[in-house]
Amino acid sequence: MAVSFIFHIFFVAFGIGLPGAMSFAEFRANLTGDQVWIALARKWAKGFAILFAVGAVSGTILSISLPLFWPRMMGRWGALFGFPFMLEAFCFFLEAIFLGIYLYGWDRLAPWPHWWAGVGISASGLLASVFVMAANGWMQTPVGFTLTASGALADVSPWKAILNPSMPFEAVHMIFAAYMVMGFSLACIYARRLLRDRTDRYARRGMAVGLVIGLAFAPLQVVAGDRLAVQVARDQPAKLAAMEGLWRTQARAPETIGGIVVASRQETVGGIHIPGLLSLLVHGHVNATVRGLDAFPSSDRPADLNLVHVPFDLMVAIGFGLVGLGLWTLIAGWRRRRLPDGKWFLRAVMVSAPAALVALESGWMVTEIGRQPWIVYNYMRTIDAATSRTGIWVWLAVIVGVYLVLAVSTGWLLTLLADRPIGSPA
Repeated sequence: MAVSFIFHIFFVAFGIGLPGAMSFAEFRANLTGDQVWIALARKWAKGFAILFAVGAVSGTILSISLPLFWPRMMGRWGALFGFPFMLEAFCFFLEAIFLGIYLYGWDRLAPWPHWWAGVGISASGLLASVFVMAANGWMQTPVGFTLTASGALADVSPWKAILNPSMPFEAVHMIFAAYMVMGFSLACIYARRLLRDRTDRYARRGMAVGLVIGLAFAPLQVVAGDRLAVQVARDQPAKLAAMEGLWRTQARAPETIGGIVVASRQETVGGIHIPGLLSLLVHGHVNATVRGLDAFPSSDRPADLNLVHVPFDLMVAIGFGLVGLGLWTLIAGWRRRRLPDGKWFLRAVMVSAPAALVALESGWMVTEIGRQPWIVYNYMRTIDAATSRTGIWVWLAVIVGVYLVLAVSTGWLLTLLADRPIGSPA
């Protein structure tokens, strides 16, 4: 399941973010008639079609994996957990319809109706992501039901389950991350092209669009991440303690930057400890008490705390690094009155794309591993939800093989697309 998710999330990010870039480029093309904007919109549309198709395959594998690997979870909680996935499926098919109209409609529809089809792609993709985040948020903070004396579900409310406490924070955090990954990936592609030719107007404009999107969402993501951490502190305090490597429940709890969690010694070593900062960040007061790992039985903590703490620190460090790239862009751009194109700047832009993707993957490691040992927080443990079937390693080998084929095929197709210009400027 982890392998599937790590692979699929890349396509989710582009499914959320790239239609917005397409719509922006086409909007500018319709207003100005500029052939560079038209070339960018057409190129990105073809790239999105490839990514959408591969994402549909990997998403189908994920859908099959849920009942296959977690039958007891789906059997017990399907009435709540399955509803947002059903709505996500409707959004997915709506997105596919708009994509078909958009791709077929080039040179067949009038410019503005065609542009509205692109807006439909973007809107349905965003809505689909909200429903998926609602499903995951429900696993973090399950609501919308009661349990009878025998443990059976009663008073089931799927809409209350969708509107769970984690949903708005997770949805915003994921959408911002998707736009960052997509934006910096576009910027990376064109920065590489600019390294070879600084006069390439097409590449300069493509990098500018990607950078504006990625850098605009970077500081917003810092704020969204902070709000999500506050919600985690309230509803999943054991996860927060694991994220921060905080062992002892204490007032003036320190913020720990870096370091390694040593479970045998019940401490986090090698990091920078800033007294009172964690209390201030999650409770708004430096003297507030924050619950540490000692407040929870060892059986209710993640098995490997470093798989939560280290990815969390990495995600935060990358986030602030990308904010720093934004400041570099603003200062250099203000001084030169145009987008920087120095060698080191372009190299930094190229690094930003894999960095943003690593931050996205790290964030999901924190979300999922930090919830352990629960699959439905405080109601069902992961070990009680997993299948008892044998031969799981065979399934793992098959899935890895399928994803390798998809990855190679996708890379080959995108490389061909990049090497085949659309129109004279592309």
